[in-house]
Amino acid sequence: MTRVLYSLCGKDESRPFSPHCWKVALALAHKGLEFVERPYPFTAIANIEDGFSKTVPILRDGDRLVRDSFEIALYLEEAYPDRPTLFGGEGGKALSRFIESFSQMIVHMPVTKMAIMHIHDMLDETDQVYFRESRFERLGKPIEELAAEGEAERAAFASRLEPVRRTLHFQPFLGGDSPLFADYILFGALQWMRVTAGPPPLSQDDTVLQWFERCLDLYDGLGRRVVAA
Repeated sequence: MTRVLYSLCGKDESRPFSPHCWKVALALAHKGLEFVERPYPFTAIANIEDGFSKTVPILRDGDRLVRDSFEIALYLEEAYPDRPTLFGGEGGKALSRFIESFSQMIVHMPVTKMAIMHIHDMLDETDQVYFRESRFERLGKPIEELAAEGEAERAAFASRLEPVRRTLHFQPFLGGDSPLFADYILFGALQWMRVTAGPPPLSQDDTVLQWFERCLDLYDGLGRRVVAA
């Protein structure tokens, strides 16, 4: 049985960049499940699996289709209980929900501003038109105006991660001694930046950067298969 992870790319299919798809790629590797990744550009997502979802990631596992990164992680945990756990119990699910909220509320917008023009330039012309229109509709500003705020976000980025830094003072991963899905959620956000705009602006001695490097090394360097921009 071939599992298929549908993900997001620009003109270059070898550079998938969605933070949500990266979460699922590491979750599958964590479970020791083989899969094939099939990246699609924004405007082709509606054609995947007869329009199953407006967004990626989408996982096909045999006859089963699952959308949304967190729903996919929950599905993998239930479908493969004998494989390494992604949550370690209900507490780990609650932790993952918190990290998801932290990532989306605190990290995603700064990364968007730092990476938005880089993402635009990675797309073909059709997707560039879609990207401009959809981001203006969602964020209320032209992408150039958002990008102009990127340098200020870059300067403040490390301080936004202080709660993570303090947590990692006590343990190597957010999940404790080994990674859980909570780690993959935040990893996905930083990997999104790494692939589109270059490594996150953190000093080499930053505990968060050291954690990120450990995550890049997981599963035979799965995260490093796409080089930094």
